[in-house]
Amino acid sequence: MPTRRAATADGIRRRPKDRKAQIARVAAEAFSKRGYHAVGMDDIAAQLDITATALYRHYTNKYDLFRAAVLTLGQQLVDATAFVDDETDSLAPAAQQERVVGAVIDVAIANRDRGGLYRWEGRYLQGDDQAQLMTQIRLVNRRIQRSLRQLRPTLSSADRWMLSAGVLSVAGSVADHRAKLPVGQIRTLLSGVAADILAAQLPTAAEAAEQPVVVPRPVAEPDTVGRYEAVLQKSLVLFDQQGYHETSMGEIAAAVGIPTSAIYRYFAGKQDILSAVFHRGADRISGELASGLAGVADPAEALQRLVAAYVASSFASPELAYVYYTERVNLSAADQDMLRNVQRSTIDSWARLLISARPDLSEGQARFTVHAAMALVVDLGRLVAYQDSAQVQAVVRRLMHVTLGV
Repeated sequence: MPTRRAATADGIRRRPKDRKAQIARVAAEAFSKRGYHAVGMDDIAAQLDITATALYRHYTNKYDLFRAAVLTLGQQLVDATAFVDDETDSLAPAAQQERVVGAVIDVAIANRDRGGLYRWEGRYLQGDDQAQLMTQIRLVNRRIQRSLRQLRPTLSSADRWMLSAGVLSVAGSVADHRAKLPVGQIRTLLSGVAADILAAQLPTAAEAAEQPVVVPRPVAEPDTVGRYEAVLQKSLVLFDQQGYHETSMGEIAAAVGIPTSAIYRYFAGKQDILSAVFHRGADRISGELASGLAGVADPAEALQRLVAAYVASSFASPELAYVYYTERVNLSAADQDMLRNVQRSTIDSWARLLISARPDLSEGQARFTVHAAMALVVDLGRLVAYQDSAQVQAVVRRLMHVTLGV
């Protein structure tokens, strides 16, 4: 809804004192929902029922507004967890851990409509601004790890980072979907999952060595797979590395080793390539679901098979999941509807299995839990750069199991 000037007793509409903060909130929501490139200053001004000229009194350009919106969200996490660095704080480690987790989750819930901004759109920050966001996130991770060091002193640094990043991922996952639950239930559910993650017993190197490891699939050369397939693969890599809008048809053609005009024999434009990538991904997810459920009567066992397949496919094709979260807003309306329907169907299937394995969960709680588990794989995968390591992949699988509670 537009944020109008407040009307006073004399009938004159006056500019709210927190106008700049209002602009940042509305902009963050718009950027999060539609993506940085799809939102213009006029769009934000219209939502606020002000002129673009009035907007420029507070922010010099769209990037300036975008930067403020992203870093303000990051700063909220920093401010909410600042008590951890207070030398006068006398909380016991367990109480401190509970408080810091609750603070992170509260910020995520309060910014649910805007959280996708720093999770997925923050990559458009430039230079020092990108570094500042990374500094904010590292600081919050270290604050989560403060009590973890005391409660679990034998954990390695790598394991502490996996666990603290897992907590941030579970909290941030609420921005990735629109499933509904009362706020109190969301907080209780995510707090329980986060506590389980921080208490998780991670697989040892010996245990991990006995488990399967997936090596990321190399991008095949055009003469191996054909031009159509090469265009899809090279496009996906470029969309992941530099973003859909920053990738030109000429760059895709150069990566494949063909003239730009040759791409148009297969695709009408860049959006068609993105659509084909996502259709391919939807087919893969559907196939994995069918395979995971085939001949399995026990829901917990079925979920374990689905977890193994999900982690394997994510590590085999690491670009796909990230591009799904970051670039789906660039699809046509019809393709966005298709993708939402496929995702909803997949989540519903996982949620039904989860409820069968854990009857204590409601339908809504099961959906939130499944979304959290899937987000965990993407976030942790990127944290470790999708290493083709048995140890890393075993840890991700374990934490996915912990998140689901199976």
